[in-house]
Amino acid sequence: MTQIFIDKFIIPQHAEQEFTERMIINRDFIKNLPGFIKDEAYSRHDEAGNLVCITVASWQSEAALNLAKAAVQAEYERTGFNPAAMLARLNITMQRYTYHPMDN
Repeated sequence: MTQIFIDKFIIPQHAEQEFTERMIINRDFIKNLPGFIKDEAYSRHDEAGNLVCITVASWQSEAALNLAKAAVQAEYERTGFNPAAMLARLNITMQRYTYHPMDN
């Protein structure tokens, strides 16, 4: 069953550039992983001037998504990137959920 991985970020104005650069790196990396179908990103600014960004990545199966998560973690370790530390340092909040298509 297709897995839809959705992240919602709220990014303060001062962090937009660094966040966007990192998002591009991540999106480029996952596109080459087995089971990747597609990804999309959406954004808007809220009433406080924060960037609200939603990323949506579609995977062929739960197994493909789990392998992708492991590959991303391995890449973070290889490059010395700590996503939790970056989010905390930049005061970015995140919500993450996995969804499944609904049958009509």
